[in-house]
Amino acid sequence: MGEDDEDSLILNGGAGIPIGPDGETRSLLPPIASQHVGRKCLVLDLDETLVHSSFGSIQHADYVVPVEIEYHWHDVNVIKRPGVDNFLKRMGEIYEVVVFTASLSKFADPVIDKLDVHQVVTHRLFRESCYIHEGSYVKDLSQLGRPIADTIILDNSPASYIFHPNNAVPVSSWFNDPHDTELTDLCPFLVDLGAVRDVRGILDSDLW
Repeated sequence: MGEDDEDSLILNGGAGIPIGPDGETRSLLPPIASQHVGRKCLVLDLDETLVHSSFGSIQHADYVVPVEIEYHWHDVNVIKRPGVDNFLKRMGEIYEVVVFTASLSKFADPVIDKLDVHQVVTHRLFRESCYIHEGSYVKDLSQLGRPIADTIILDNSPASYIFHPNNAVPVSSWFNDPHDTELTDLCPFLVDLGAVRDVRGILDSDLW
């Protein structure tokens, strides 16, 4: 793909829903479930946004996830960002919640299993669903199959939402600060955002 094509992806807001060999569209998400009709779609990053994970030892890890890598098992230590449980519970009352991570599913799936105590994560997307753009894993919201005006992404990596900056709620990278309040602080804003007509009018980077 040429540089002009790459630039057009940013200008056009992503690559759009891919079309399979049978001519049918292949959106990343299935049709919205009946209980979520009328809700906006909240796309949440995992690592350094909701949790921090490490192959090294972490004091007071919230859980340990065994992962097989090249026929050897390794323990991944995971700590939860302060306020994440209440954050997910509240967001699940308002949004269709999707966790979209550039991590591999064999690692991220068991982490989400443990994290989603309130059973609010409707869909999970992993590295294979990312779009590779200039060496970065981009989460192309145009491929989800949801109206872009109703889609929000919360991510600590600006490269993840380079195609859709006006759909993004930036969040700082979190590693282990026990005094962090960012998820809790974002709740009122995201509650209000769930009721607007087009999230892009609010999330335009010049406005907030």
